[in-house]
Amino acid sequence: MSRRLLIVEDDTDTREFLAKGFGEEGFTVETAPDGREGLYHATDGGFDAIVLDRMLPGLDGLALIKSIRAAGLKTPVLMLTAMSAVDERVKGLRAGADDYLVKPFSFQELHARIEALLRRPQDTEETSTLTCHDLEMDLLKHKVTRAGQELTLTPREFQILEFFLRRKNRVISRTMLLEGVWEYHFDPNTNIVDVHISKLRRQIDEGNTKPLIETVRGAGYMMSDA
Repeated sequence: MSRRLLIVEDDTDTREFLAKGFGEEGFTVETAPDGREGLYHATDGGFDAIVLDRMLPGLDGLALIKSIRAAGLKTPVLMLTAMSAVDERVKGLRAGADDYLVKPFSFQELHARIEALLRRPQDTEETSTLTCHDLEMDLLKHKVTRAGQELTLTPREFQILEFFLRRKNRVISRTMLLEGVWEYHFDPNTNIVDVHISKLRRQIDEGNTKPLIETVRGAGYMMSDA
């Protein structure tokens, strides 16, 4: 299986150079040109490693990595920087970076460092159960219950619900759902998301006083256990 790498770098030439290099090494690469887009991609999950520039517009590298770690993500992160001072490297490592490389660097060294990070044993043990309020999803048994009553979901409904449960108490945009569930990296200009959310709501909320999926006007949806 191809390993997924996220590159967050504001310099276009560097970003494209790294994307091409890692692509030739067999990685599936996604890129982001600034900190805010980088955070969106990083927290959307599924990456095996992240290459992160220290100085970024919108949200700098230190703030981004702190946000990644605060979200509970343990994805290995290598930070790139033009700052060679020891205290700057210490700041990056303390913020949650796993490794540090000072610019200019050779691609061979960067590639070797990423491979070394990927060889490290990761604490990737995940719970087999996801919950929200009185709803419970058993990932191993592929079973969903609410208030003890088993629900019958289609494979797509199960997939959408898992997507929400893994991002509980966060706003989920239609674009995130299209990319994360349907793997559309464009807007197909249909109401496919709204139709499926409506069906899922009927399944999980029928007979219950607390609706779990709420509409966030102008932004998308959110599953809240508050």
